[in-house]
Amino acid sequence: MADTAHGRGPGSGDHGGSRRDFLVLASGAMGAVGAAAAAWPFIHYWNPSADVLALSSTEVDVAPIQEGQAITVTWRGRPVFVRRRTAAEIEQARAIKPADLPDPQDDAVRVKKPEWLVLIGVCTHLGCVPLGQKATEARGEYGGWFCPCHGSHYDTSGRIRKGPAPKNLPVPPYEFTGDTTIRIG
Repeated sequence: MADTAHGRGPGSGDHGGSRRDFLVLASGAMGAVGAAAAAWPFIHYWNPSADVLALSSTEVDVAPIQEGQAITVTWRGRPVFVRRRTAAEIEQARAIKPADLPDPQDDAVRVKKPEWLVLIGVCTHLGCVPLGQKATEARGEYGGWFCPCHGSHYDTSGRIRKGPAPKNLPVPPYEFTGDTTIRIG
C-alpha cells in the first residue's frame, strides 16, 4: 500500500529511480561548473602579468648593424650583446681548439649564423657588464670583451680566455624570424 501512495504501484512504471539519478548527476555537474567558475579568478591570479610577458621575448632588427659593429639590447632586465662579426673575427674564433679553453665550447655551437653573435652581456665572475661593445672600448687581449673589474678577457665568441671568470658569456635562447630579425627569448 505504501508503494501505491507514492505513485509506485503496479502499472505506474518505475521512473523514480532514473529521475533521481538524473537530478543527482545534474546537480553534481552544476556544482562542478560553479566551483570551477569560483576558482578561476584565483588560478588566473598566478598567471604572469602583461608587463612580464612583454619582457619574455625581445625582437631585434639587425639590418642597420654594419660588419664589425655591436649593439646592446635589454632582455629580462639584462644586457644582451648582438655583434655582427667580421670574417677575421669568425676565423679567429674558429681557430681556437675548445680543449685549450677554460670553459671548452666550440664557436659553431655558440652561433646560429657565423656572422651574428648573441650573448648575455654579464661577466660570469661577479656579474659586471664587460666592455667591448663600442669600437672605442677596450676589448681585451682576444678582441672580444674585457671586464675591467677583475680582468676577465673574452674572445670573439664570448668564451673566457683569461681572468677569474669561470664560464663563457651565456648565449640566450634566440632564433632568426627573418633575414634581419632576431627574437630573443
